[in-house]
Amino acid sequence: MSHPSQFTLLRRRRFLPFFITQSLGAFNDNVFKQSLILAILYRLTIEGDRSIWVNLCALLFILPFFLFSALAGQFGEKFAKDALIRLIKLGEIVIMTVGAVGFLFDHLSLMLVALFAMGTHSALFGPVKYSILPQALHEDELVGGNGLVEMGTFLAILAGTIGAGVMMSSAHYAPVVSTAIIGIAVLGYLASRGIPRAAAASPQMRLDWNIFSQSWATLKLGLGQTPAVSRSIVGNSWFWFVGAIYLTQIPAYAKDWMHGDETVVTLILTVFSVGIALGSLLCEKLSGRKVEIGLVPFGSFGLTVFGLLLWWHSGGIPDSIDGHGWLELLGFGHAWLVLIDILGLGVFGGFYIVPLYALIQSRTAENERARVIAANNILNALFMVVSAIVSIVLLSLAKLSIPQLFLVVSLLNIGVNAYIFKIVPEFTMRFMIWLLSHSMYRVEHRNLDAIPDEGAALLVCNHVSFVDALLIGGAVRRPIRFVMYYKIYNLPVLNFIFRTAGTIPIAGRQEDIHIYEKAFTRIAQYLKDGELVCIFPEGKLTADGEINEFKSGLTRILQETPVPVIPLALQGLWGSFFSRDPAKGLFRRLWSRVTLVAGSAVAVEMAEPARLQALVGELRGSVR
Repeated sequence: MSHPSQFTLLRRRRFLPFFITQSLGAFNDNVFKQSLILAILYRLTIEGDRSIWVNLCALLFILPFFLFSALAGQFGEKFAKDALIRLIKLGEIVIMTVGAVGFLFDHLSLMLVALFAMGTHSALFGPVKYSILPQALHEDELVGGNGLVEMGTFLAILAGTIGAGVMMSSAHYAPVVSTAIIGIAVLGYLASRGIPRAAAASPQMRLDWNIFSQSWATLKLGLGQTPAVSRSIVGNSWFWFVGAIYLTQIPAYAKDWMHGDETVVTLILTVFSVGIALGSLLCEKLSGRKVEIGLVPFGSFGLTVFGLLLWWHSGGIPDSIDGHGWLELLGFGHAWLVLIDILGLGVFGGFYIVPLYALIQSRTAENERARVIAANNILNALFMVVSAIVSIVLLSLAKLSIPQLFLVVSLLNIGVNAYIFKIVPEFTMRFMIWLLSHSMYRVEHRNLDAIPDEGAALLVCNHVSFVDALLIGGAVRRPIRFVMYYKIYNLPVLNFIFRTAGTIPIAGRQEDIHIYEKAFTRIAQYLKDGELVCIFPEGKLTADGEINEFKSGLTRILQETPVPVIPLALQGLWGSFFSRDPAKGLFRRLWSRVTLVAGSAVAVEMAEPARLQALVGELRGSVR
């Protein structure tokens, strides 16, 4: 079944005005911040070390995320999000007016005040930016929407950085920059006028204005969520730790290790930003329009590999007295290796970050979502500050080179994510399912909309191979509790996945009565809790590719817990490595097409084993 592209969201009023508003905000942030840094370095008359002022700029922009994120989280739940965004955008116009006056009169103090205020603006906008998406988008649009937002953000950052350089090169930079920052702020406000109503989640909330106690309470709320959400927050912040180190070192790396001029810095930033945008957009296609956290280990693996390759490929470009321009640099084959590594870091960074944001949004209660995202922003800011400290210690005290710093970060990435995946095995489980369904097989789905988005249902399917449960679990958006033969459940490696997914092992009554009775108890409890349970009523793998007789245990389940039954059928697995076909081979059906078909729900009073067997047979057809 084909689905509209995520780009169709850009034609929807419920998304486009918000997308334009947030992109213009990120663009204006970076136009102003980068223009100020360039003014300090090249235009303003300043006594003392200019680098100290540049570092002060970084501090002033990030400090509001520590101070005001908790308050922003409360605002995002107490007030309607559309109205709050418009108010924040009006504030941006005032802030940019102050900044423009600073540029026009070369008044550094006014510019720094505006920079701190702009950081406050971003801190206030962050929680509402991400918490409004689940209100505006359907569940199957959430990954695509987040991908577009991340793409827009990083391309806006890139455009703002380049645009600032172009404007600051003008002899009349002050009026040019001043006009631009006010104009962009006005456009952002006008765009926000089109954002549809997004109701407050907790209008009755009492605001706590103590920013210190509330910041601590917000952090505890975020890190006190379910392990999947809390570790996603940590993983998200770790990404910003890694990203901050790479982005901070780019100017020095371009000069000292690529022997390039300023245009090479722009080239590297462009390649990295395009990589992030590309990875973010690919997430929707790779995840099948659902929140697929299996992409997170894949993204983490890529970040490590391309970080190691960047370290390995550094240092092979000949020196130049005046510095290579970007076109000249592209004449060196070694430079292409470095740029591919940087592109890979961006692409896999997109694979890593987009599913984490989508998971945080989708698994957090609506009346806590903005504060949880605020907690994420506080932790992001903390990790970015720590990244600066780590860089200073390793580069200045430990005397490491920049490529060696990249090596250390890549190795740290292995350790941090190993910890996250150990605490939350669901990441690893989903990765293995995703890998199976995107490598050994080409999995297609038909009519999976027949499976309800909420509420209990019993799924029944033919049993062809040892990986049937993995393929079904990877295709359906909701978590499924599978019932399977205990000897399959106990298979090495796969047992880890089955246990993590809450799979129910079952044995024959004559084989092990304890396992048999315990299985029915767990099935009944899962269904009473409103969950999906999937059984393979044949009770064993097919030995000839045909559907065996459905067992009577199906009737007992429905008598104890009457729920709708959804028939499923797997096509194309017979003869694959994981089936019991005597002629199977590892490569015989590699990359073969496998189809999962769902039928219409069957009422419990009509759900007799023979009837369900016939329905599954009709769905499967002649394709074994």
